[in-house]
Amino acid sequence: MEKGRAQETVFVNTFTNGILDPSRPMLGPVRDGGYIVANTAPGCWGPMITPAIRGGHEVTQPVYVEGAEVGDAIAIRIKSIRVTSIATASGHDRTIEGRYLGDPFVAARCPECGTLYPETRIEGIGPQAIRCAHCGADATPFVFAHGYTIAFEPGGRLGVTLHKEAAEKIARDGRRCMAIPENSIQNPVVTLAPSDLIGVVARMRPFLGQLGTTPSLPIPDSHNAGDFGSFLIGAPHEYALTQEQLDEARTDGHMDINRVREGAILICPVKVPGGGVYLGDMHAMQGDGEIAGHTCDVSGIVTLQVHVIKGLTLEGPLLLPVPEDLPYLARPLTREEKEIALQEARKWGLNRIEETAPVSVVGTGPNLNAATDNALERAARLFGMTVSEVKNRCTITGSIEIGRHPGVVTATFLVPIDRLEKLGILELVKEQYNLAS
Repeated sequence: MEKGRAQETVFVNTFTNGILDPSRPMLGPVRDGGYIVANTAPGCWGPMITPAIRGGHEVTQPVYVEGAEVGDAIAIRIKSIRVTSIATASGHDRTIEGRYLGDPFVAARCPECGTLYPETRIEGIGPQAIRCAHCGADATPFVFAHGYTIAFEPGGRLGVTLHKEAAEKIARDGRRCMAIPENSIQNPVVTLAPSDLIGVVARMRPFLGQLGTTPSLPIPDSHNAGDFGSFLIGAPHEYALTQEQLDEARTDGHMDINRVREGAILICPVKVPGGGVYLGDMHAMQGDGEIAGHTCDVSGIVTLQVHVIKGLTLEGPLLLPVPEDLPYLARPLTREEKEIALQEARKWGLNRIEETAPVSVVGTGPNLNAATDNALERAARLFGMTVSEVKNRCTITGSIEIGRHPGVVTATFLVPIDRLEKLGILELVKEQYNLAS
């Protein structure tokens, strides 16, 4: 990226080919305190049935943030998220052997001509509509084990799953119905026209499955986390890494944490100059765990505001959820609660109580136990505690919450404010939770 004058607002409508590569050009720079406005493309399923996309997702081209240096952090305020798709399709997946090299998300291969990452064309609708542009073979490495097509009402409050006839009507006009951005190369997932669920009503609460900063080595976007990233260890394709390389390079931008939504603040590590803020994989809704492996991928318009935090070295992201998303035990104490607690403390000869505020520490790993250990260990190192202390604090002032099964969690708990002040994030936390100075 050519270093020019930093912009107040950077508009983003271009995408990666699925690989987060620190050597590739970034957009911007955006000024410290400036805005990123992005038209995002759907995440999982469309890229999964588009073999030319190498990462399992199609995220935005990263943006360089002025003043962000390796070892800093970038606080990303999610100002707004608006869904633009009027329908999508999703469901539990099934891979097809012989159509990929080691990893169907990263290295799709035509089963007949053997072309790796083949270009494809759409012929008709249904599960066999994705065809190799070179030889015409059925080339998608994924199909639905159980899938659905869902339409969203204009108010953005609810979605309803559709019957076969409606799904096929949407399939014939896929790019428009999904509002796929012009620069996106993905095949619309509605082309497959799944209809195994009919008449199911789901509440909408959109969020970003992908939001973060660029890793220090080339990593497929869906694998920029400890769970999916573990598939890269010793892989037979060109994006193979060692465990040490993955742990050092990843920034855990692929979280699928449903609390990464409008109003939340995500604080991300800077592992390359400028940080390289990227986003995508917007979901219309998702329960904790994303247990089907996928949810309703949609296009949308997102506005972010970025702030550089100098000298805050993070291993992975910190999340400041909107207040209503905090676990009950991690909600900031009210003035009345503090007064009651102090009165009780004085009965026992204790003249002060802790001043605290909530923080969620993201942890990822090959499974939920490993992800939990990762979150606890990161929190201990960050806040100068033992892991045992973090476990106790999480147990009585917070919670461990599942972002994505198999291996993304948050350790959320009330942290002493002197620790937050030392890290340089106290004012940000106070503002998020309207805490008095």
